[in-house]
Amino acid sequence: MKVIKSLAEVKGNVSLTIGNFDGVHLGHQEILKTIKDYSSSKRLSFVVITFVPHPMQILSPRDNFLINSYKQRRQYLMENGVDYIMELEFNRDFSTMMPSEFVDKYILENKVCDFFLGHDFAFGSNKSGDHNFIIDYCRDKDIKIHIMKEFVDQSVHSSISSSAVRSAINKGNVEEANQMLGRDFMISGMVVKGAGRGKQIGVPTANLGFDKMRKIPQRGVYSTKVKVDNQIWQSITNVGFNPTFNDTEDIFIETHILDFSNDIYGQEIEVSFISKIRNEKKFPNVNELISQIKDDIQTARDYFERN
Repeated sequence: MKVIKSLAEVKGNVSLTIGNFDGVHLGHQEILKTIKDYSSSKRLSFVVITFVPHPMQILSPRDNFLINSYKQRRQYLMENGVDYIMELEFNRDFSTMMPSEFVDKYILENKVCDFFLGHDFAFGSNKSGDHNFIIDYCRDKDIKIHIMKEFVDQSVHSSISSSAVRSAINKGNVEEANQMLGRDFMISGMVVKGAGRGKQIGVPTANLGFDKMRKIPQRGVYSTKVKVDNQIWQSITNVGFNPTFNDTEDIFIETHILDFSNDIYGQEIEVSFISKIRNEKKFPNVNELISQIKDDIQTARDYFERN
């Protein structure tokens, strides 16, 4: 897969779709597979047009939003058969662009044969570039327009969306989120220096330095898996304020890796959330905290043994 800034960089004929693809969840994957299969059968290059940053980060800035990083999104799109990803810089001026200007500038500069639109597709100023606009505007452009059906997960008989994934993560229901994603929800970052209290009480933790724009689970303790140097380790992870020791609104992600003693300060790790163990709570003393952590570790070991 190649990252491009213009369709002029693509040789030959093109099929394309447009979207934010935050999460690249099962619904996205179904769309991508459909387009990839079609593109392969017609010998077309498959292009995804997407935006950096996510439009919501410009139109309604907030922390705790993105399901995956932009780097992860590239990886997931590549794994789902995308040949080219065209990343467009999104800013306030871009958000006011009329749909016709967008199509003229970014889509009609190369031989686009097929344009695939999601079931809820809309773009441009005030989202005026909907299905009807595209069909009408491209009527004499020799571009075939495909309207994709909404993907419904037959196992739960409900639609899958990035909003639904975020909602599940917000509630700490990472198992539901993982089902919708088709993989484990993951946060990556560098291991940074913490207060060292975990080591002092015999439960050393890796403190994750993470992008504050990334979605994080509801505060609590989770059974997790950690990728360190391409090896996977079982672990438990606390997400929260660490209220037994701190009086702060800063969120910490602290992972105790089971049966692991290496020094990994400064290394990048990936923490995948598997199942929630309990909510975060403040303990009256350190001894009760230690006792609960031991119970949490056993709960995680039991979970991994069963699964």
